[in-house]
Amino acid sequence: MEDVNSRKNSGGASAVAATPTGAVPRGGSAAKRQGTTRRAAASGSASDRRDHLVKIAAELFARKGFQATTVRQIADEAGILSGSLYHHFDSKETIVDEVLSTFLRDLIARYRAALETDGDARAVLSEMVRIGFGTLEPHRAAITVMQNDWNYLRSLPGDRFDYLIKAEDEVERMWIGQIKRGQTEGLFRPDVDVKLTYRMIRDTMWVAVRWFRPGGRLNTNALADHFITVLFDGLATGERTSHQA
Repeated sequence: MEDVNSRKNSGGASAVAATPTGAVPRGGSAAKRQGTTRRAAASGSASDRRDHLVKIAAELFARKGFQATTVRQIADEAGILSGSLYHHFDSKETIVDEVLSTFLRDLIARYRAALETDGDARAVLSEMVRIGFGTLEPHRAAITVMQNDWNYLRSLPGDRFDYLIKAEDEVERMWIGQIKRGQTEGLFRPDVDVKLTYRMIRDTMWVAVRWFRPGGRLNTNALADHFITVLFDGLATGERTSHQA
């Protein structure tokens, strides 16, 4: 999630080509893909069909950008008529709303659970790092959309997407609270800027969605463990050296 100031000053990054999770396979003819998807969407409960459409739309939003993705493209990818999509959603905004709110509810619930444990600040922050990196696969599309389309969604009339700021603020308070707690407990250096430290941790986790690929050399657990090692143990050996001359 981006910092408020950086969001205002940035024009948005280019969309990341995400690996579909639940989207139509890319192999074979378009007719065959549409036929397969149509059968999948037609089977199961209305809730299952709705979830299927959300996954398809989320991958399109991540790959093409929310603004550039049309309702017709979502329907074509799902193998249904555009009008049929409106049986489940009243607008494209409703779909992206569900994509983002689902991600944020899951993330915040996991962070809150980590804060309720009996661990010290280092243990809690380590768990929060694992939670953050752990979202890269199940919420890959949502994280990409938040990075690329945050400014646009926040600029839409009304207060529909105000929860994005509220969620970001709550997450920041959680992280900063634990860093300050670690300083008070003598676990973390007292001379580091707490808010800057949080922002550096946050950006490292979320920007990873641009280059992390499931099935690669490291899974999200190994990625988190490596980051935790660098975060707490650093790179240098021997005595700590000052950044000042």
